[in-house]
Amino acid sequence: MAPASPARLTHRLAALALLVAGPAFGWGAEGHRIVGHLAEARLSPAARAEAARLLRGESEPTLAGIATWADEVRDEPRWRHTARWHWVNLPRENPCSYVPARDCRGGDCVVGAIERQLAILADRRKGDAERRIALKFVVHFVGDVHQPFHAGFGADRGGNDTQLQFDRRGWNLHALWDSAMVTHVGLAPADYARQLQGGPPLPPDATLQRRHPARSWAVESCQAIFDSALYPERRVIGRGYLERHRPLAETRLRRAGERLAALLESALAPSD
Repeated sequence: MAPASPARLTHRLAALALLVAGPAFGWGAEGHRIVGHLAEARLSPAARAEAARLLRGESEPTLAGIATWADEVRDEPRWRHTARWHWVNLPRENPCSYVPARDCRGGDCVVGAIERQLAILADRRKGDAERRIALKFVVHFVGDVHQPFHAGFGADRGGNDTQLQFDRRGWNLHALWDSAMVTHVGLAPADYARQLQGGPPLPPDATLQRRHPARSWAVESCQAIFDSALYPERRVIGRGYLERHRPLAETRLRRAGERLAALLESALAPSD
């Protein structure tokens, strides 16, 4: 059989793209649960106890168990205003930069959401119900900001408009990073988290000493798109793309777990 012409291949890819869902949700359930497992394992007993107290009554009262809540409710009328809190668009310039007035007007982006919800969580004068919701948001959004395409470029909506074919299916680049980049390993989230915990220590992290660390994390994610050439040259990709970029994905998951734990330690552990 003769190979398909470029025009026919383009048509097929366009048809496959129709099967792809709308804007993706950030690491997918598996990735968010991995970050939750990694963070909870690093908490002090006091911080872990306070998190458990706030989450009492949840069907799965752990950080992994509530890690996807922000995605699950984002289309509900009460929470529809939070849809913009899952991502930030940065200019397509190398090196990347973040300017709040330009990139996060009104605080309606993932960086602003982390800063705002963390302040609520850390405020012991707030009621438990409000702090519980803030905890759920912080756990989720710290995961989101470490997925490179959640700090991507507005021109293609953080990779959502870059259509690909992988494993005989239509994908967009954002969804590929949200889902396939994690699930192709074939491990349950708890098992994957344990495997990542056994890796070599990451380099020292200076961002937690900064006044607004989430801003640095967004810039890191954006810069990774350039530094690791995350946009594939071809629209039909194989598992080689996933294997080539899996070390970056795993580093971002590990960083997210470490940094989430540090934020929660400061917000939940009793102060001296």
